[in-house]
Amino acid sequence: MEDVSAVPQPRTDAAEAEAAAPAAKSGTGARKPLALALLLGALGAALALLSSGRTWATATAVVAQGELPQKASGQDITGVPGALAVVGLAALVAVFAVRGAGRVAVSALLALSGAGTVAGALLGTADTAALKAKAATATGMSGAGVHHVAYTAWPWVAAGGGALLLIAGLLALVYGRRWPAMSGRYERAAGGPRGARGPRRAAAEPDLDRPEEIWKSLDRGEDPTA
Repeated sequence: MEDVSAVPQPRTDAAEAEAAAPAAKSGTGARKPLALALLLGALGAALALLSSGRTWATATAVVAQGELPQKASGQDITGVPGALAVVGLAALVAVFAVRGAGRVAVSALLALSGAGTVAGALLGTADTAALKAKAATATGMSGAGVHHVAYTAWPWVAAGGGALLLIAGLLALVYGRRWPAMSGRYERAAGGPRGARGPRRAAAEPDLDRPEEIWKSLDRGEDPTA
């Protein structure tokens, strides 16, 4: 009976493509949330920052001569949305500079920044302290009241920006582990000294047809006939 030994067959192109398909699919699946998080985070921070400088509320202060119109911007009412938008934008960039537990922590900070922006904007729609302070300055009366208080759409724009930051943070928490980090091409190789080079190439064998090469080998203490 003949001895038959199993010989491994080389992998065909079809087999290699089939093996690489799951990895490619996984990379594509992680790429979509990455692009979406970047878009939503940048847009959310921009909306929150833009709306913070706009007029959020208007009112009138009553004086003896009549009424004085008053208005308050988002920064006058609350600086929370603008400040947290800056924090969220920094966290969005930092997500790609760290890995592992650091990425989870930064992603959580991004989500919390969005939630805080939403809360600050919504609370600002019921705050009249800034309008009363402006009325007191305009009338010279510390207890001046305001009437006909109205709010614009900008607080809701800030709240929408915060919601986008929140969604970007949640995407980073769920999918962030599969996202790439910043290139480490300038980092030192692990375990190697700074500026260390690879192994030196072996010296080329001397050409015995060239006498000068033979003498150089003898000067180095090498046997050119070896």
